[in-house]
Amino acid sequence: MPFSLDKAADHYDVIVIGSGLGGLTTAKRLSYCGHKVLLLEFHHQLGGLATWFKRKDHIFDISLHGFPYGMVKTCKKYWTKEITGSIVQLKNIVFDNPQFSLQTTFDRSDFTALLKKKFKIAQTTIDHFFSTVAGMNFYDDQTMTTRELFDEFFPGRTDVHRLLMEPITYANGSTLDDPAITYGIVFSNFMNKGVFTFEGGTDKLIQMMTEDLEKNGVMICTNAKVDRIIVEKGKVRGIEVNGRVITAPAVVSNSGITNTIYDLAGRDVFSQDFLVKADAIRVNNSSCQVYIGLKKDAAIEDKGDLLFTSTAPVFDSSELLDMHTRSKTFSVYYPKTRPGHDRYAIVASMNSRFDDWNSLTPAAYATEKQALIERTLVDLNRYFPGVNDKIDWLEAATPKTFNRYTLHSRGTSFGTKFEGLAVSRSLFKEVSGLFHVGSVGIIMSGWLGAINYGVIVANDVDGYIRSV
Repeated sequence: MPFSLDKAADHYDVIVIGSGLGGLTTAKRLSYCGHKVLLLEFHHQLGGLATWFKRKDHIFDISLHGFPYGMVKTCKKYWTKEITGSIVQLKNIVFDNPQFSLQTTFDRSDFTALLKKKFKIAQTTIDHFFSTVAGMNFYDDQTMTTRELFDEFFPGRTDVHRLLMEPITYANGSTLDDPAITYGIVFSNFMNKGVFTFEGGTDKLIQMMTEDLEKNGVMICTNAKVDRIIVEKGKVRGIEVNGRVITAPAVVSNSGITNTIYDLAGRDVFSQDFLVKADAIRVNNSSCQVYIGLKKDAAIEDKGDLLFTSTAPVFDSSELLDMHTRSKTFSVYYPKTRPGHDRYAIVASMNSRFDDWNSLTPAAYATEKQALIERTLVDLNRYFPGVNDKIDWLEAATPKTFNRYTLHSRGTSFGTKFEGLAVSRSLFKEVSGLFHVGSVGIIMSGWLGAINYGVIVANDVDGYIRSV
């Protein structure tokens, strides 16, 4: 169970700021390596965007919870067998839009069959496309965009583009004009064995991770907002939190990369060349969500686990970001999702721009939130007719909500665009002992990307501490 800050010691080997999945994993790996670790979280709950909240008898998960099979292998290697054992496949993924309607297990075998039989794509083209994206890596040519990739293999086939791109846009905020490798790496991960989720919900996952951290000796403090990272003569000295200084030779920030540079460390500790690169970072888009809880004795038919829905005529990255988008994903939480809870809940997710919501007056903001809920209910009734009569809780979140609870710049749900990864990876070269872990570069976003990045950064920190 997390402690209050007054229980923390005055010195640690490593201080981790923030408890997203990247921060939690970094703390776990470093404690496993024998280091004395302090984990600080400004919120009262751990998890970052991998979190939840309760209303009446409902438990609502934040964000869209579908991840690749790689999560099984990663959790087995770096977390516990109990966590790994709770990862289950979502076998019924639904697409419904003016161009096509279908159900899929969202893996290479099923997608191959769909592309060949339903979309009439030649087998040789399908095989070449899959082998091309499967071979993509960070060091590839970064000039080709996803749009150009699709045009090369499926020219003029906007229906195929939609099938391939729409779910990845919801997964990591990427667009057709981002580097193709940001699409290919993530898409290939999903195509391995399909889409998976955590049975029991995010609350169970974070509880299990917290227990494992404490078992390994990590000191966890919540309600502890770090004011600044202390840097002296090019080296980290520690942090200041709630007016108190705690020292450490290494600090890992799981805050956003731009927050880390500008708000926590300060521009004055970095070189001008580094700041030029940092200033060029584009923060990725945010999200809106509508949380829908059904009455205790109400039930709905199983229509699918994830429903990618739209009434827009074609896939358009800008349309998905529009405040009045006609596209959204429904994550349906049946009683099987949280065994023993025996309640139905639905979370509607839409990509969104922070500026659209932040520029509104308070009155206009309230009006738009209500309109968001009403549009969502209209769309939901297409799949669950009469569901309005079964609902006893409705609530909406906007980019401003995400900004408030995560402190992420502009409420981003997906970190940064591609250029953020190189800046994140080079932070410790600018300031000795200062490291960053978090959603950057699109590739390192989502649950699997965050955990894997946590492992990578933990290895860097371990090597640094042993060298000083």
